[in-house]
Amino acid sequence: MPDSGTPEPMAPGQGAAGDPFGRFEKVGKSFARPGQDPLVAIEEVSFELAAGQLVSLLGPSGCGKTTFLRIVAGLTQATTGSVRIRDREVTRPEDDFGFVFQSPNLMPWRTVLDNVLFPMEVKRRKNAAARARAMELLDLVGLGGFEKVRPAELSGGMQQRAALCRALIHEPSLLLMDEPFGALDELTRMEMNDLLLDIRRVTGATTLFVTHSISEAVFLSDHVMVFSRRPARIAEHIEVTLPYPRSADVRYTEAFTEYEHRAGQALGVTR
Repeated sequence: MPDSGTPEPMAPGQGAAGDPFGRFEKVGKSFARPGQDPLVAIEEVSFELAAGQLVSLLGPSGCGKTTFLRIVAGLTQATTGSVRIRDREVTRPEDDFGFVFQSPNLMPWRTVLDNVLFPMEVKRRKNAAARARAMELLDLVGLGGFEKVRPAELSGGMQQRAALCRALIHEPSLLLMDEPFGALDELTRMEMNDLLLDIRRVTGATTLFVTHSISEAVFLSDHVMVFSRRPARIAEHIEVTLPYPRSADVRYTEAFTEYEHRAGQALGVTR
């Protein structure tokens, strides 16, 4: 984590010159069905991702967003096309990717700290430095003092904060988030949106974020990739140029409403 003597990370959305951090070229996915034609989940999706950006995949439930995210994560193989991260083709899960699911999936018998440290334990790097980073992350997300508590004693929002820390503990090059705030109430969800932007500011994390919330996608993102209904393709690519830092007040501006309207048109929910 940066301290007072560490340079600030790149501003959100500021990518390095040259090749993009991530390149997704004509990614398609079909699922075989005995006795029937294959189910085409993703028709063809192509876009690029710059280092430090947060790109949202916005679309209705069942449109292929999660399938695409799993392909990027190396958890599912594409039927066609390619996924390249830092100019390497992704064919399996990478050690330096972080994944946050809609459910926190914390181990109930372990303390918050031990849950956060689990990836470092798997990598056999659970040492004093890892513990210090875990404590810094817990402080960052407002869980300082809860490190010895077990998940059942935490609210849903607090559990998701712990899950975020677990995903960030090994300093991943790419953070993949699959509707991580979808099960939270609206107020907690907005608080988690603010927290994620703060985490980006501190860590410079490059992020792919799946959501079906138009306002969440606009508030968080540098770019919004609007997915069509299945079979998925990109119905529209929206670059969000709202300045950082983004406070809650930006949600009530004319510019924000215009982005929401544009995304709604691409989804077919507004005219």
